[in-house]
Amino acid sequence: MDKVVERERLSDSATHGRLRALIVDDEPLARRGLEIRLEAHPDVEIVGEYGDGLSAIAGLREHRPDLVFLDVQMPGMDGFETLRSIPAHEMPLVVFVTAYDHYAIRAFEASATDYLLKPVEETRLAQALARVQLARSQREASGHCAHLLGLLGELSGRPLLDLDEALKPDALEQLRRDDKLAVRDGGRTVRVDLASIRWIDAAGDYMCIHTDGPVDRAAPQGETLVLRATMRDLEKQLDPQRFPRIHRSTIVNARRVVELRPHTNGEGFLRLDCGQELKLSRTHRDKLALLL
Repeated sequence: MDKVVERERLSDSATHGRLRALIVDDEPLARRGLEIRLEAHPDVEIVGEYGDGLSAIAGLREHRPDLVFLDVQMPGMDGFETLRSIPAHEMPLVVFVTAYDHYAIRAFEASATDYLLKPVEETRLAQALARVQLARSQREASGHCAHLLGLLGELSGRPLLDLDEALKPDALEQLRRDDKLAVRDGGRTVRVDLASIRWIDAAGDYMCIHTDGPVDRAAPQGETLVLRATMRDLEKQLDPQRFPRIHRSTIVNARRVVELRPHTNGEGFLRLDCGQELKLSRTHRDKLALLL
């Protein structure tokens, strides 16, 4: 698309006030849920929906949207890798969609147009769209790139980056090596030391993160943080070498395991340094090498 056509598209979009948007998420239900909520916003036109980064990049080139709702956690090419593949002069406004606060809420608030936590709430969506409209009316392309540079630089721990440096693969890897996990527990957000996590288990639609108490690491009593998420979501965020899944509803901090006791039918019991016992299911016995 040449510069004249692009200017005409931007002018027409601004005149009518409508946002041409893409939805990029590997979960069909998540895409559908966002689509339903956007039906209440006639100023947004969904021009494409994609389930992976590669097809999203093709959609960006085809539709030249004003806005992309971009899922952070996708298999294969995730949200950050997708960003790395978009030329700076073609970068639309971006609203990140994530199931986890692990992706640095402070960085999103400071540097992104906005972010949404799954499941998306109608009031938060309205706030995000208001911020997007304001950003579109005020920003130049270079200004938006500066926002993204701030985000990616902060996530990588290297704030003074140019765009090419900020979008290198090690920016995301630095985030994944972070020693803290940001968890929204009710109305608060808590940054938890990964080393303090004992184990994680599922409770219906929620995950319980069992951590050390404030006084004694080895004490049986500790603190339990509860967040709305799935086991699959947490597995994406945690290093599987440090936090292997040992049961369909349990993830354990491998460094906290002190004893393995065999049980029947190929199952076993793990004892943690706090005294807690957890079942190792037969289907996850391949994790033994990580636990001993």
